Amino acid sequence: MIQLNTIADSPVTRRKLVIIGNGMAGARMAEDIIAADPNHDFDIVMFGDEPYGNYNRILLSNVLNGSQDAQEIFLNPLAWYDDNHVTLHAGKRVTKIDREQQVVYAEGIEESYDILIFATGSRPFVPPIPGTTLHGVFVFRTIDDCRNIAEYAKGCKNAVVIGGGLLGLEAAKGLMTHNVSVTVVEMAPWLMSVQLDEAGGKVLQQTIETMGIKPLVSTSTKELLGHTRVTGVKFGDGTEIPADMVVISAGIRPNKELAQEFGLACDRAILVDDTLQTSDPSIFGVGECVQHRGMVYGLVAPLWEQTKALAGRLTGTNPDARYLGSKLATKLKVMGVELASMGRIADLKPTDEVVTFAEPGRQVYWKAILRDGKLSAACMLGDLEPADQLVEYFMQDKPVPTRRLELFFGTGTKTQGSEFSLADMPDSKQICDCNGVCKGTIVQAIKAGKTTVQAVGKATRAGTGCGSCKKMVKSLIEAVNGEVKADPSESWYVAAVPLDKPTLVSEVKTRGLKSVSAVLRELGTGEDERSKNGLASMLKSIWGTEYVDERDARYINDRVHANIQNDGTFSVIPRMYGGVTSADDLIKIGEVAKKYNVRMVKVTGGQRIDLLGIKKDDLPKVWADLGMPSGYAYTKALRTVKTCVGTDFCRYGTNDSTALGIALEKKYQGFEFPAKVKLGVSGCPRNCAESTVKDVGVVATEGGEWEVLVGGAAGAHVRRTDVLCRVKTRDEAIRVIGRFLIYYRDNAKWIERTYDFVPRIGIEKLRDIIVNDSLGLGDSLDAEVEKTAAAYVDPWLERDKPAFAGQFEDVKTVPLPMV
Repeated sequence: MIQLNTIADSPVTRRKLVIIGNGMAGARMAEDIIAADPNHDFDIVMFGDEPYGNYNRILLSNVLNGSQDAQEIFLNPLAWYDDNHVTLHAGKRVTKIDREQQVVYAEGIEESYDILIFATGSRPFVPPIPGTTLHGVFVFRTIDDCRNIAEYAKGCKNAVVIGGGLLGLEAAKGLMTHNVSVTVVEMAPWLMSVQLDEAGGKVLQQTIETMGIKPLVSTSTKELLGHTRVTGVKFGDGTEIPADMVVISAGIRPNKELAQEFGLACDRAILVDDTLQTSDPSIFGVGECVQHRGMVYGLVAPLWEQTKALAGRLTGTNPDARYLGSKLATKLKVMGVELASMGRIADLKPTDEVVTFAEPGRQVYWKAILRDGKLSAACMLGDLEPADQLVEYFMQDKPVPTRRLELFFGTGTKTQGSEFSLADMPDSKQICDCNGVCKGTIVQAIKAGKTTVQAVGKATRAGTGCGSCKKMVKSLIEAVNGEVKADPSESWYVAAVPLDKPTLVSEVKTRGLKSVSAVLRELGTGEDERSKNGLASMLKSIWGTEYVDERDARYINDRVHANIQNDGTFSVIPRMYGGVTSADDLIKIGEVAKKYNVRMVKVTGGQRIDLLGIKKDDLPKVWADLGMPSGYAYTKALRTVKTCVGTDFCRYGTNDSTALGIALEKKYQGFEFPAKVKLGVSGCPRNCAESTVKDVGVVATEGGEWEVLVGGAAGAHVRRTDVLCRVKTRDEAIRVIGRFLIYYRDNAKWIERTYDFVPRIGIEKLRDIIVNDSLGLGDSLDAEVEKTAAAYVDPWLERDKPAFAGQFEDVKTVPLPMV
């Protein structure tokens, strides 16, 4: 057995600890060792397949559907490893282990070890069906998978997801936000068969059908069709459906091959005992790659328990720590539908009692399985009101009430989430399943002065995963502190400057701060890339031509005025006012596409033409050859004004939507905002330009007037616009829209879209300010419109040389920045 030091061992010789894997298990292992003993005697070295820090895989579906940026789900950025004296070999795969000499090898790197920990996780299972190597077939496991799926979906109409489990359904929901028709194929008779019984699976199926996803259950996939690209899916019964892309989410398999190749005992995964030790006394294992007492776990809660126990043993802070297995209870969201699962719902014995409650109208389904007077398993779908109480019965093995319905509806003497029930809850009760944070840890943070939900999240990570535990965190703050304090940082415009937007703008104007570096130097608390981008946009809108542009203050897209793609090439989209073009412009676009070997020429959803696959150093020449204004498809600005043909050609048109759309686009082109802005103008209530789901929409009414609408969305979020006002003339519409845009620009938070801004301010208040001019801002808003329009300089047509040396050099660009 390996000799473990105790806390009393001093002085000690430093030991080399090598962790293979930088996923959720590997990084948590390093964290727990550091937390268990900040003065530990290890030199920690880690290997990770991906060239990034550690991120939360639970939130990958948010990255795919666009509700979160990839950088937002990182748990440990690269700086964390340096700050904690951990050596990370990012993007390096271990290929060999010399157990006798205790050395690991990876792509020209070799590291000796005293202790080696396998945290290699798992990989997607790809069924042995023909066609899985075709172009357009993906798995869903990493940030790169999300990026590749999202990019490929842009050119697709029909997508098929193979697998109706949790990840498969999340992939399906994410694909829908990319405007593709989605079919989910599941071999089992119902969806999510691991977590749900047949009745629950049918409720879930009805729910996703209402979302527009087509589920095919009891269906096996025989073959993926196509020559080089996937074109369809053939099923076991011989039927076929078209598919421009396929995402395979058919389960996972432990990554045991490396351990097996070099002689460690393996079964379905790497075998470990209660100390998490493998068959080699110097090698341990944690996470999805290990098998303990016959179980291989695919959830994060057992992982946290394993790493904590092993950290206690290795540091000597808890030398008797053992991992004895996990009871599985989890709460999660599937396609926005809440789900709770505990135990094995399919493990039903003839003597078990079953208690169910169903409310089909609300798509709610609850089921509890009782064995020997205790809760053996349960599932809940659609409404999780009783979930915490059921988890308590399950995890603590408590006898259930004699009156069984009290499992779901309580006794009436104790309110769910009350201070009394929170006080009863043991400190070991896990509150945040995503990050394995227990009540005791949260309470300690609250007592240490963390009295906002955000502050508790920063200190403990509770609530920073799926967010379903934030309500409980808030209740704990109220129970311990008496109140939940407002977090001042919530009002800050950007994280690096502790000021709300009006105060920040006032300070910037008073001090004459015209560059991002000047703002950060005088008002900031540190460097932050996202803050730089937000400040750059704000300063440009304040100072116009006086703004001092700095190369490092803008993202690559804004620096080169084009959209970076997944392979480091760029997308160029010329402006087409109102979606209207000419034969000459089309010819120029075609000639440029040929001259620069453009890989794809695509009509966008905003009625423009996108040239994809342009090399960085070709960008200035492409713009010069096009001779067309920038479509601003790469920054936080006015993107497009989508129009229908209106009275020009349509027999239903009641007003000239094309002319108004072109006038709006020419007026507000180049205007920068806290987030991108899209407009739509429809020539009649049939709404062909989809104006009711735009940031600003205009619809011609039967009487020839214009109805101005604001705050819509049709992407990852869907929101119908609110009616701001009705006007009689085109000039009135342009003026009121300009006032709204400037008021939004000056008062919205950074990255706050209009669909969040409008309900936050309130449409009635906005109507008073914008239409009724209740604050007397009308003239100043109109003046700001004219000032901003006059300061507009087209970045393509007016720039005859790079602003910075090397700005357009074709160096290898990493599509996803290191964080």
